[in-house]
Amino acid sequence: MLDPSSSEEESDEVLEEEKGEVLLVAPGGCSGSSPRVLPAPNREPRAREPGRQGSGPARPASPSPSVLSEGREEQERLQKEERERRLQLYVFIVRCIAYPFNAKQPTDMARRQQKLNRQQLQILKERFQAFLNGETQIVADEAFCNAVRSYYEVFLKSDRVARMVHSGGCSANDFRDVFKKNIEKRVRSLPEIDGLSKETVLSSWIAKYDAICRGEEDLCKQPNRMALSAVSELILSKEQLYEMFQQILGIKKLEHQLIYNACQLDNADEQAAQIRRELDGRLQMAEQMTKERKFPKFVAKEMENMFIEELRSSVNLLMANLESLPVSKGGPEFKLQKLKRSQNSAFLDIGDENEIQLSKSDVVLSFTLEIVIMEVQGLKSVAPNRIVYCTMEVEGGEKLQTDQAEASRPQWGTQGDFTTTHPRPVVKVKLFTESTGVLALEDKELGRVILYPTSNSSKSPELHKMIVPKNSQDSDLKIKLAVRMDKPPHMKHCGYLYALGQKVWKRWKKRYFVLVQVSQYTFAMCSYREKKSEPQELMQLEGYTVDYTAPHTGLQGGRMFFNAVKEGDTVIFASDDDQDRILWVQAMYRATGQSYKPIPASQAQKMNPKGGNVHMELSPLYADRAQKHGMDEFISANPCKFDHASLFRVLQRQTLDHRLNDSYSCLGWFSPGQVFVLDEYCARYGVRGCHRHLCYLNELMDHSENGAVIDPTLLHYSFAFCASHVHGNRPDGIGTVSVEERERFEETKNRLSSLLENQISHFRYCFPFGRPEGALKATLSLLERVLMKDIATPIPAEEVKKVVRKCLEKAALINYMRLTEYAKIEATAEKDPETLNQATPARKLEEVLHLAELCIEVLQQNEEHHAEAFAWWPDLLAEHAEKFWSLFSVDMDSALEAQPQDSWDTFPLFQLLNNFLRNDKLLCNGKFHKHLQEIYVPLVVRYVDLMESSIAQSIHRGLEQESWQPVNNGSATSEDLFWKLDALQMFVFDLHWPEPEFAHHLEQRLKLMASDMIEACVKRTRIAFELKLQKTNKSMDLRIPASVCTMFNVLVDAKKQTAKLCILDGGQEFAGQWQQYHSKIDDLIEETVKEIISLLVSKFVSVLEGVLSKLSRYDEGTFFSSILSFTVKAAAKYVDVPKPGMDLADTYIMFVRQNQDILREKVNEEMYIEKLFDQWYSSSMKVICMWLADRLDLQLHIYQLKTLIKIVKKTYRDFRLQGVLEGTLNSKTYDTVHSRLTVEEATVSVTDGGGLQGITMKDSDEEEG
Repeated sequence: MLDPSSSEEESDEVLEEEKGEVLLVAPGGCSGSSPRVLPAPNREPRAREPGRQGSGPARPASPSPSVLSEGREEQERLQKEERERRLQLYVFIVRCIAYPFNAKQPTDMARRQQKLNRQQLQILKERFQAFLNGETQIVADEAFCNAVRSYYEVFLKSDRVARMVHSGGCSANDFRDVFKKNIEKRVRSLPEIDGLSKETVLSSWIAKYDAICRGEEDLCKQPNRMALSAVSELILSKEQLYEMFQQILGIKKLEHQLIYNACQLDNADEQAAQIRRELDGRLQMAEQMTKERKFPKFVAKEMENMFIEELRSSVNLLMANLESLPVSKGGPEFKLQKLKRSQNSAFLDIGDENEIQLSKSDVVLSFTLEIVIMEVQGLKSVAPNRIVYCTMEVEGGEKLQTDQAEASRPQWGTQGDFTTTHPRPVVKVKLFTESTGVLALEDKELGRVILYPTSNSSKSPELHKMIVPKNSQDSDLKIKLAVRMDKPPHMKHCGYLYALGQKVWKRWKKRYFVLVQVSQYTFAMCSYREKKSEPQELMQLEGYTVDYTAPHTGLQGGRMFFNAVKEGDTVIFASDDDQDRILWVQAMYRATGQSYKPIPASQAQKMNPKGGNVHMELSPLYADRAQKHGMDEFISANPCKFDHASLFRVLQRQTLDHRLNDSYSCLGWFSPGQVFVLDEYCARYGVRGCHRHLCYLNELMDHSENGAVIDPTLLHYSFAFCASHVHGNRPDGIGTVSVEERERFEETKNRLSSLLENQISHFRYCFPFGRPEGALKATLSLLERVLMKDIATPIPAEEVKKVVRKCLEKAALINYMRLTEYAKIEATAEKDPETLNQATPARKLEEVLHLAELCIEVLQQNEEHHAEAFAWWPDLLAEHAEKFWSLFSVDMDSALEAQPQDSWDTFPLFQLLNNFLRNDKLLCNGKFHKHLQEIYVPLVVRYVDLMESSIAQSIHRGLEQESWQPVNNGSATSEDLFWKLDALQMFVFDLHWPEPEFAHHLEQRLKLMASDMIEACVKRTRIAFELKLQKTNKSMDLRIPASVCTMFNVLVDAKKQTAKLCILDGGQEFAGQWQQYHSKIDDLIEETVKEIISLLVSKFVSVLEGVLSKLSRYDEGTFFSSILSFTVKAAAKYVDVPKPGMDLADTYIMFVRQNQDILREKVNEEMYIEKLFDQWYSSSMKVICMWLADRLDLQLHIYQLKTLIKIVKKTYRDFRLQGVLEGTLNSKTYDTVHSRLTVEEATVSVTDGGGLQGITMKDSDEEEG
């Protein structure tokens, strides 16, 4: 058994909340001649005490000693009444526990989880903080750490969670579920990883969460010895139930022991008899109520007769339940018969002719006998070495034999087991010795003993003198044996009595009687003869009353008399001693079910010397002790005389208080043991179901209003039961409805409606993070049920919607007010309060931005945890959000008005709010969203205007001061321009303007702006390019400056940026017009690039023309040519004269190659380089061709020929290496030049013996270097 709690110190405490309960005992009380009434204590007894009143500024006068004494006496009286009520209630409860016959402990109830307390919550926070600080050995990736950090910041640190833990409605399992839902959403958003499923990730994260929760030791580790509250979810034994209700009612252990012993709670017969007496008393009360016409006030007059029928029906049902129980555990189960008490036939509508009479075969008993043979003494007639043994038999059954033993030591210890149906069996035990004669057929009998045991016989070993054969030497032969005859469970008493009756036992003589219980309501007195299974005569005890009587002088035999009396019959019994008579009377008293308790005259005189009717149900053994401790009046009280409705209200309230304070997160659900006791009490003592559920509803609402977490399913069940009852649907078969029940139901209904509306208005705080799971949805369902006018007519959906809308409007205000308070608390913690009062515009904007983040978090949590409950009314949740935002808009507008003009720091606020609102299909372009747009439209337009002006000015100033040094893909000015245009467009894009028309207008305007800016940049760059190129010389010293390449790159970059900055997405409405405009910009850039390439090519060709002009000096027939040739030849005789054409050709080739390398290195666009090289090559060949064409009639000077061959050959090779295509390289112009130079080469080789000294057009096609 579990250790009892220290209930003794608590039993004298006065619980204020119970002082309004009334415990009444009707007149004609149960334990004395005068009626007993327990008056109801005042709910506020302390208020009457002098000196408890509120004290004013003046010193109160000291109360007189008499006033103080009266106050103490009143308090003591109230405490005494409270103790008496609890003791009386405990007596009724322990009887329900000791012998239940209506209810069982339910096994299908949901197992409640251990609740989490504040200390455990703090430990949990510390463990998660340690994990986040890296102080644990748990290995985790960044994604898991982020999930844990979010869980810690949002959930664990929430004050709503702290309140939920304080109210006892939260378990570690709730915390785990919230984390699981959180990570499920996170893991779904993660990208897929090959070979790693998301289920595996979830399992791993949950395992790590459990490891964090456990820390070094299990958070919920239980001690080895479980307290009673820790096992309350299990099926409890009777001892555990006794201990639980001792704690609930504050009963001391000593008081329990006195009650237990005096009520004989361990005696099933006594408890069954007590139930039969109670049921009989309830039927008598119904009869009295019918005669006196004293009924509760019902809603209809015809319900009065129905009420009586219901009382009778309920008692009949209890009788049937009692009848259906086995007579006793472990005993044989009889065929149970529906036999009712004949004296109650008027209520049961069972006539005498329908009573089922017992036959003799119905009371056949079955006995088990154990015969143990120990030893034989006084055996002298046989030699010591002879073998002896014993046989044993129950007459009419089989015979058993012991082991063999030597005559010198005849000891066995052998047990024989027999079964018989004879209440008075005959047992024979014989002693044999083995015969040694050859012709002997049987062993020799040395002695025998015949016994007549009964169930009352001694069960210890005894010596019995044996009957020996004639002429035996063993005259003093004795055998030591034990005969144990069990008492069947349904045999309640047995023994020898004298009896005389009118219908049975008509002759006064001594007989062996057995009191047999056939079923819970059927008992019979049976007389048996020896060796008979069936009784000789029997008498059913229904309707008889047993009592002690004075001796009858005319009857011989028997000293102590008692009788059993019934209308038309009297049976007189007598025993030989008084103790036997007391036992018989007690057993028959239990069997008859009579309300009168017979008491011997001597005991009655001792207990009530002044006379009067003493009604005691105490066990005589404990009567004096119980009376000494003041328990007798509670134990002997007649349950039928008490107001069990008010008693049950106390019991249920105390049980619920105890349940809510145990270690389980019960949410108002009773434990299986508590449900069992409450069910049994209601059934046994007739507590109406409607009263039970109305009380339960009010108690649950009291606790809910005081902050406890109550499961709305419980409220729903009790309310539905009461509503069904009040509207006549008989949920428990009771059709009568009292006026009080209806009035209480209406009052409870209104109170419940207010409670539910308040909970829905505070849904974020009553059901934080959707906990308890499904509770909000159940609350809404219950509200709909409560709003119904009756149980058959459904309420229109619009009415429910109207109520929910009103609740959500309140919820918006409550949520926003609490949020602003929380934000102010945070701000106060960070800043000095004086600073807050003088907040700058920047500080106000920061505060409203933080408040917006909190608002979004609240609405996201509503969507995540509560939206499912409001799935029937998604528009109402949207209205709630709009109301919520409308409250925020007041603070937002105030903060925005305080900002200086042309301040762009407010755009993050718009982006934050708009990104949330546009993704919510119910809030997108809603009232607040449109208000937000109205505020920011002029700001955006103004910002774009200013940016356009700023960019235009930066282009103008930048290009004027531009150094054209290369920066990234262009110059400093172009990079700045393109960055600003891109940043502006990205800024507007990131606004994600929700209204399509204005969004398209913004996009179109920015694209047009970009086009205009790029156009201006291109034109200015074109002008700067031309000016820069004009400043360069035309000699072969020309090297393209880096600034020229930079300008070229600016145009290339402009071409690329145009595709990104100037193309309008979507918008088919403007597609044609915009395509035309965009083509114009592209054309401008392309045309500008072509012009620049042409200018560059012209510059390069002019250098070639300079080279050719130098070669023209050697034209045939010119004066200069002759002089030059003669001079060279004359000088060549004395010194090495340089070949005039080779320096010129080498210098030009170096010019070409270096400029090619510069362009290839500096210019970013390959396509434009290829175009440039194509044009350069083609133009060069064309110039050479034209120069040769002008000299068709002239033979080229050898130096002209050598120079041109080298220039053409190297030019061809260099441009081929630069990627110029074969088609361009081998053009007709090149072919013409090639043919002319080949012919000239052949001519020179014939006319000039020196030749070209290895320079040839043929080689030019084959050389690689």
